[in-house]
Amino acid sequence: MNVVATPVLAKVTPPEGVLSPLRLLRTLTSNPMATWPRAIYEEKVVRARFLRTDVLFVIDPDLIKQVLLDEVDSFVRSEATRRALGPAVGEALLTSDGEKWRWQRRAVAPILRPDRVAGFFPAISAAAGRTRDRWLARSGDILDVAREMTRTTFDIIAATMLSGAVGHGAGKIEEAIARYLDSTAWKVALALLATPVWMPYPGRARADRARDLIHEELARVVAERRRSGERRNDLVTLLIEAKDPESGQTMSDRDIANNLFTFIAAGHETTALALTWTFYLLSRHPEIEESLVEEIASVTGGGALAAEHVECLQLTRQVVHEAMRLYPPAPIVARQALRATSIGGEAVTEGMEVMIPIYALHRHRRLWADPDRFDPGRFQPEAAKLRHRYAYLPFGAGPRICVGMGFAMLEAVAILATLLPAFRPRLAEGQTPELTMRVTLRPAHGMKMTMSPR
Repeated sequence: MNVVATPVLAKVTPPEGVLSPLRLLRTLTSNPMATWPRAIYEEKVVRARFLRTDVLFVIDPDLIKQVLLDEVDSFVRSEATRRALGPAVGEALLTSDGEKWRWQRRAVAPILRPDRVAGFFPAISAAAGRTRDRWLARSGDILDVAREMTRTTFDIIAATMLSGAVGHGAGKIEEAIARYLDSTAWKVALALLATPVWMPYPGRARADRARDLIHEELARVVAERRRSGERRNDLVTLLIEAKDPESGQTMSDRDIANNLFTFIAAGHETTALALTWTFYLLSRHPEIEESLVEEIASVTGGGALAAEHVECLQLTRQVVHEAMRLYPPAPIVARQALRATSIGGEAVTEGMEVMIPIYALHRHRRLWADPDRFDPGRFQPEAAKLRHRYAYLPFGAGPRICVGMGFAMLEAVAILATLLPAFRPRLAEGQTPELTMRVTLRPAHGMKMTMSPR
């Protein structure tokens, strides 16, 4: 009898014991997740000290609910988040709090209503088709699937949220976002050190140039739309016309550009990474890959994917969810306490950093059976109903749950269902992906794969 060994999948290895200050700083700037203590994969709450900052890790679903829902007004975005993303997006939806956040959330929500999201399917399908054609033209080549998925999802964001308004500047913006995010680990480390905001660090000048380029391109888009007076069914028009129903306040051009930056960066990077890790997992589990191909063929009848097919692809959706469990694109939610409170019997002082490590939550020994194993069956409808709502958080939870969740799932399932019937994904020989966090959870050196035509 032949026994097929279960593949050992890439994961973060917790440190053995307490790291020295120098090693801690070095690890924080290369991969902050590698500094997380082993206990967060087993305990409900874990108190730790990072350089000059006390941190409380919260990994119990009921306690996470306390932070993200029950006492949501007691916590704001963390200092590390503000330092990492604030220079790029200002007080946009991603980084603002209180009333500033609430009215921006109300303003952007209409563009991502289910009926509008469904209308984005043709643009998603067209972008996935272009990727399929590009891969067919490079049959047998080793591709960086992380880069390919980023290109595909950026193409979709530019078409759906900006109506193609960035034009030839799209490539420049995409590259600049990647350069800016590369610097964020240093910003997080310096925030934990409680250094002044002006403190220099390696790559700061490069990151500043990237940020300025993005701001210039998006400011041009907003100015041209205002000047033309043209109304389009996209995020640019929606933000220009947005008005707070209570105060009558509208967004400045800078506010609009900052929110466009937020949606472009968050809207393409996270879905691209979910797909990258999905292709990696399928390459390690060809039996599940074949089941997906069979499902897609059964639903589509072997023809082109149509919008009405997407909701019928249950196993495909389960695979994407399981990929986001093992490799959540946004691997941490960071908050800061506005006032003294208590979480799970641990005292939380005003200003204390409270971290919800999504990556660890999704691999917690008390919440998941065999947590490091790839098993899409965990997301069968009946199994999902039995799970605590706050045990699986790829899109966050509470009032600040990701406004683009429906769009992201439509995009991920549709792209996968377009590409997988045409190609067999296989990890390139000698490749061992290494995880790293740069706000999002990335393969440190890309994801080199061959996509062999079927």
